[in-house]
Amino acid sequence: MSKEMNKKGKLYLIPTTLGDSPPLEVLPISIKKAIESIDHYVVENEKTARHFIKKMSPRKSQPSLHLFTLNKFTEATEIPSFLEPCLAGHDIGILSEAGCPGIADPGAAVVQLAHQKHIQVVPLVGPSSIVLALMASGLNGQNFAFNGYLPIDSMDRRKEIKRLEKKSREEQQSQIFIETPYRNNKLLEELHKALSGNTNVCVACDLTLSTEFISTRKAAAWKNENVDLHKRPAIFIIQA
Repeated sequence: MSKEMNKKGKLYLIPTTLGDSPPLEVLPISIKKAIESIDHYVVENEKTARHFIKKMSPRKSQPSLHLFTLNKFTEATEIPSFLEPCLAGHDIGILSEAGCPGIADPGAAVVQLAHQKHIQVVPLVGPSSIVLALMASGLNGQNFAFNGYLPIDSMDRRKEIKRLEKKSREEQQSQIFIETPYRNNKLLEELHKALSGNTNVCVACDLTLSTEFISTRKAAAWKNENVDLHKRPAIFIIQA
């Protein structure tokens, strides 16, 4: 490691829980230790970030925290200033709203800039709903792709579902995607209508929570499944 990097603080990627569960039931003690030693954070929402930090380290001084907000309203020109504490020798933590920073999360922009500035990036262990769903799906974990959100327009969404199914069949690749929680039931309905009846569909929601539900069925079989996914964070995986 270069002397230049040693003089700077480190950028820690700090996973959070996937819901309102006791943090230390799903997070390793290394997360607690990091929270206790870091006072500068890049977060999506200040209120929820402070709540998480307090749960992890109740004795930590809240007034001592320095939080930078990174979300869809943040201007790209603001991001370089988030790393100024690192350049001054202080460690910084990136906190996602749920799961791992940088995975389906705006924190990737800060991480990319950290590499450009030769700041050491330290990923910490924690839950990723995408990885947990794939692990539990029984579908191809050797070759897979995460596609984010599908199009909102129903016709465009149907075309994209068919395209992903075709790609899955041709490349033997699991296709992973997500939906806004209040549209989950509609998406599941569209999947069993648009896909070939023999295509595998995994639905995984409320991962790591007491209400966790994970099931892989043929697309045709989902028509007869009575499951309510409304407003429940979910991962969908298909494999033809």
